[in-house]
Amino acid sequence: MREILRRSLTGAVYIILLLSVVFLSSDAFDFLFMVFGLACLNEYKKLVGLRGLHIYFAYLVLWWAYIYFVTKIWMVYALLFCTITTNFTLLVYLFSKKEKLFNTLQKFIIGLFYVGGGFIFLTMIPYTNNDFVKFLIIGIFILIWVNDSFAYITGRAFGKHKLFSRVSPKKTVEGAVGGLLFAMATAYFLGKYEPIVTPLQWVFISVVIVVAGSLGDLVESKFKRAAGVKDSGAILPGHGGMLDRLDSLVFAAPFAYLTLKIIAYVS
Repeated sequence: MREILRRSLTGAVYIILLLSVVFLSSDAFDFLFMVFGLACLNEYKKLVGLRGLHIYFAYLVLWWAYIYFVTKIWMVYALLFCTITTNFTLLVYLFSKKEKLFNTLQKFIIGLFYVGGGFIFLTMIPYTNNDFVKFLIIGIFILIWVNDSFAYITGRAFGKHKLFSRVSPKKTVEGAVGGLLFAMATAYFLGKYEPIVTPLQWVFISVVIVVAGSLGDLVESKFKRAAGVKDSGAILPGHGGMLDRLDSLVFAAPFAYLTLKIIAYVS
């Protein structure tokens, strides 16, 4: 009970902080996620044993360039290609039976695009039609929260079949399906209040986010398993590290961004 209370209080503070910066200004939102990116990058470095400060500098240069200076769409798609390619490389790593596959240069590149690229596209998502669409990014956070919450609830209530026991023994197929179904229902409801994306498009986005986010969670679990630790950090009482909290969003962000671009193109 004490642990549940601590997790709930930490989660409440985290949600209030996110909502505050989203409604405060786009600059506050940008700055917060730049800082979150640094925190996650720091935890990633420790998990994979990457030394030096070079990756912080590279991340900050890439983040500032793409958030404030890059305007050519082909450059955005080039970063998107690198980020999604890196994520698919991590999926190969996830399904490999080996726990440690990467050399120092590969760890650097993966960190830059997996964490750095993920946060850049997460920051870009609400910027649509030259406007900062608050409800769009809030909706995505809601979908991740609903999926995580109901995957836990349905998994505890009905879970019998392990989803990926080699990496994450507690996750079940029933929990994953339950989280997805509740996220899809929530997405349809969100579509009633966001004119930019229709209810059915929101449902499609929810599937992309939940599937990609669940894979991202498993990827981070394998990093932790290889490092021999339970959590990526201890910055959030009851939740572990910042990467533990944002791993789903970071991995899903480039796929969500691409999905929104496809929807805008075909609409």
